[in-house]
Amino acid sequence: MNRNWKASKRCVSVGRMVASTRLRFAMLLSDRRGIAAVEFALLAPLMLAAYFVTLEVSSGIDGNRKVSRTASMVADLITQQDTMTKADLKAIMEIGEAIMQPYNRSKPVITATAIEITPQPNSQVRVAWSGKLDDSTYSKPFAAGSAVTVPAALNIPGSFLIRVETELSYKPMITWAADQKEVLGLAAAFDGIEMSETYHLRPRMSQSIPCSDC
Repeated sequence: MNRNWKASKRCVSVGRMVASTRLRFAMLLSDRRGIAAVEFALLAPLMLAAYFVTLEVSSGIDGNRKVSRTASMVADLITQQDTMTKADLKAIMEIGEAIMQPYNRSKPVITATAIEITPQPNSQVRVAWSGKLDDSTYSKPFAAGSAVTVPAALNIPGSFLIRVETELSYKPMITWAADQKEVLGLAAAFDGIEMSETYHLRPRMSQSIPCSDC
């Protein structure tokens, strides 16, 4: 009899425990306190990621447009001259470099090449003069008289061309650090996106644009 009473008491205790657990679980399911904080914790990372991706995409598109605008503007300014000097060429390319502002995470490389296509017979496509601005440092990339190629549609004997090439290693904000720390992980895949543009224009004021010291 004593054993049956103890077993019955044990069953009642287990039943009460199960009922208490069910009641607490039901109360937990019906409790809406803190649900906003939980939703924010789940959605905030996704919203922030979407915001930064949108920001980077729009910034990258703007940077690519500026690269194209730089090449176009530098070529346009050069072809408006009837003669050129090294100082003038450098000043024009520095103006082109300034177009990239306020972007300053990397600097464009601007190369201007004057191309002379000699008359027939035995027409040759060769460099008349050239200049390059790389990270605000001016240099001469090609030797005068060296062979160069142009698109077939522009290869007209007896003509003169100005070719401007702009290159930029675009660095997104999420991967760039002022102290130039190495980029690691997934961000490294987006570090240093290469952008470039090339323009060919003919002189507007004269048949050719000589440069004595380029």
